[in-house]
Amino acid sequence: AWVHGDPRKVIYPTDSYGQFCGQKDTVNENKTILFYFNILKCASPVVLINLQCPTTQLCVSKCPDRFATYIDVQASYRYKPDQWNYFKQFCKPGFNNPRKSVAQVLRDEDCPSMIIPSRPFLKRCFPDFSTKNGVLTVANQTTFRDGRGKTRNVTDLREAANGINSVLDARSVGVKIFEDYAISWHWILIGLFIAMIVSLLFLVLLRFTAGVLFWIFIFGVIGIIGYGIWHCYWEYDHLKGIPGSDLTVYDIGFQTDFRVYLQLRQTWLAFMILLCIVEVVIILMLIFLRNRIRIAIALLKEGSRAIGYIMSTLFYPIVTFVLIAICISYWAVTAVFLATSGEPVYKVMANQTLCRYANLTCDPETFNKTNVTKLCPGAQCTFAFYGGESLYHKYIFIFQLANAFVFLWLVNFAIALGQCTLAGAFASYYWASRKPADIPLWPLFSSFGRAIRYHTGSLAFGALILAIVQLIRVILEYLDHKLKGTQNSFTRFLLCCLKCCFWCLEKFLKFINRNAYIMIAIYGKNFCTSAKEAFFLLMRNVVRVAVLDKVTDFLLFLGKILVAGGVGVLAFFFFTQRIPIFAQEAPALNYYWVPLLTVIIGSYLVAHGFFSVYAMCVDTLFLCFCEDLERNDGSTAKPYFMSASLHRILGKKELSPKKA
Repeated sequence: AWVHGDPRKVIYPTDSYGQFCGQKDTVNENKTILFYFNILKCASPVVLINLQCPTTQLCVSKCPDRFATYIDVQASYRYKPDQWNYFKQFCKPGFNNPRKSVAQVLRDEDCPSMIIPSRPFLKRCFPDFSTKNGVLTVANQTTFRDGRGKTRNVTDLREAANGINSVLDARSVGVKIFEDYAISWHWILIGLFIAMIVSLLFLVLLRFTAGVLFWIFIFGVIGIIGYGIWHCYWEYDHLKGIPGSDLTVYDIGFQTDFRVYLQLRQTWLAFMILLCIVEVVIILMLIFLRNRIRIAIALLKEGSRAIGYIMSTLFYPIVTFVLIAICISYWAVTAVFLATSGEPVYKVMANQTLCRYANLTCDPETFNKTNVTKLCPGAQCTFAFYGGESLYHKYIFIFQLANAFVFLWLVNFAIALGQCTLAGAFASYYWASRKPADIPLWPLFSSFGRAIRYHTGSLAFGALILAIVQLIRVILEYLDHKLKGTQNSFTRFLLCCLKCCFWCLEKFLKFINRNAYIMIAIYGKNFCTSAKEAFFLLMRNVVRVAVLDKVTDFLLFLGKILVAGGVGVLAFFFFTQRIPIFAQEAPALNYYWVPLLTVIIGSYLVAHGFFSVYAMCVDTLFLCFCEDLERNDGSTAKPYFMSASLHRILGKKELSPKKA
């Protein structure tokens, strides 16, 4: 990839001569936009972006801003030289012969037969479409002359410009979103900082008031959703009788201004129903799981106590994030170099539909010496795309799969390293005879050193197994995308079953790997032995696994929702200027939901980072507890290592703590 790749093929558009538009130190340095002689020949925007439109393509400094035809410009070039000077900038470089017959100019494609008002997008000139009273127009006109003696309707451009309107509208929305980020980025960072503080306080307070705090946040979630239901009902009732509010989403269609949807009663009714369903589901789960929640709270107290002694573990996810960011960067850069490692491929472009040489590969250096131009007058050898017929180019797709496989392997290894490191740190807490006196001085760094020095092979092997399954899932998704249009029901059914099976297999392997890494951190055995011992240990304690592990995951998920929801509500009132104290400080935004969603999603990810450490702590302590029960019996010779509170909650009647 590094030898053959050229990222300029992605950065710069390529004209019909294989030259990059806008590249420095070239003749096209100031010509950054690609112009199409006859956009009517382009079937869709995808064809344009892939540079396979069967018409001459030139690099220009700006797109046309007016309607004009070559016939009119040539006829008036003597007394209107300004029009000729403007038009010729869209002709082939060096062409300045208005005396050449129109037929020959159009045959040789020295100049376009017409130019239409356009605007640049993706560094390419697209027609300047707009909709006026439901009618498609270009520069407020519905017809244009094609330069070949015909007056055509703007709708004739629809096939070539299919989807461009929505793309350009999306671009407009994108610009506004960028403006909102530029104005509110510092407030977004403040919101994420608040989420970090709330998450940290949440974990620290669990050590002292786990039960009370958990019931508070559980009812807090119910209260937030309840407020959402009330607010939706208030908006729904407030819009009653307002003209246009009874329209449906289907009636107004897709709108780039999403505030339009908030003026519909149907929108708020849908929000209210959705929140009611979520509220009922959460209440029912709390009713049926109330006893198991009490058991999970005890384990969370022990986990909070462990994190209180090893606070550095809360910031280890930053290391994992950096490692994964490096993996993503390496994969992305290598993929770009691989994708751009093809050689320029030139093909014959002929105006005559019966030319037998059309679309055949050609060499631009020797093309004029062949008899193709004689048999097909006006034929040209133009750049088509990047590719190649060599052995290397034939296997680029295989190389991309290999690059994706290495990416998955490295990401899974980074995650495995984090899990094993955290498990080793928390295991050193559990197996300490006197807590915290016997905990190592730097448990996290010691565990990280052990994982790197002794367990790299085991972690890489576990990551390899998971990466293979994930690669198979990627291939299945690719096949499903390619076969989406097929009518073979059996093929679709088989693919669906395979995707479901490998999804389940991936989830199972992640569960096994996670517990295998904990056993590796405790005993230092290889991956296979640790995975087997962890699996059978969990099977022997399957009831405890169901009660403690999954209920804990559920409670931690509710904690993430509370952090994200609480910070989100605060951000909503701030960005909508509903907090009187900060009303003057709130920025004026195009879409207040842009920073709001960013704060909510970012807060959830921040909480997830902290709580993932906590979940690993709980899982490690649980496996250590199960191992402690099997290895020891509470006697003086074999005392338990668990704390008295954990032992009491989990149902043991006798406890002889291990003494120093």
